[in-house]
Amino acid sequence: MSKKKEACNVIEQRNIGPGIFDMWISTQIAKEAVPGQFVMVYPSDKSTILPRPISICEADKANGKLRLVYRVAGKGTTEFSTLKAGDTIELMGPIGNGFPVEAGEGRKVLLLGGGIGVPPMVELAKRIKSVAAESTVAAGYRDGNLFLKDSLKEHAIFVAACEDGSAGVKGNVLDAVKQMDIQADVIYACGPMPMLRAIKAYAKENGIRAYISLEERMACGVGACLGCVCKTTKEDHHSHVNNARVCTEGPVFDAEDVEI
Repeated sequence: MSKKKEACNVIEQRNIGPGIFDMWISTQIAKEAVPGQFVMVYPSDKSTILPRPISICEADKANGKLRLVYRVAGKGTTEFSTLKAGDTIELMGPIGNGFPVEAGEGRKVLLLGGGIGVPPMVELAKRIKSVAAESTVAAGYRDGNLFLKDSLKEHAIFVAACEDGSAGVKGNVLDAVKQMDIQADVIYACGPMPMLRAIKAYAKENGIRAYISLEERMACGVGACLGCVCKTTKEDHHSHVNNARVCTEGPVFDAEDVEI
């Protein structure tokens, strides 16, 4: 399905941590969005040419509201952080393949989010709690600012891991999983590449099915520029090479299908 830009209204925006912003937007995109998808957000400053990919934190289908939680990282996201209720912002989406919620049906499910990979776990936890036998979310932070803790606790057992040891388990999300002996049949994860590599290895070692959301730099978001290609274990039947575009074939992959 081709995506079009939509001019949307900002409902509210809050600063929830150093450089972390929480924005609700009124948009039709909310009605289609599934956990793990993202939107392309367009800066109004025309000197900032490319849109910014931001993962969907939460989608309120009934009220047509989308929640984006993001970290300020440059000129584009700095502009977004200044938006207030009533301002207009352009989005395109939802984009990409999300997490397969059905894979967790009747099973013990473990959601792992690290840093700015924590926000996508909110909508996933919300959707999966009605099908899973049990769901636990382990969220990894740099410090004791446990942003989105309350939202995650609404839908799953919550465990925190902090690099500086100021809250929860000292270390990363896998340290928390091992220290608390959290058992799982299926893992869903989003976070920085070193974290995803470790999760892939852990899942393989323990015979657990894992789905991971890859973070890559994106220019177009629709698969045209080939700027976000990742290496796969299987040959693409169209191009006959071991590559996939994160923005279209992903961002969520079965961990066994990608080389990271």
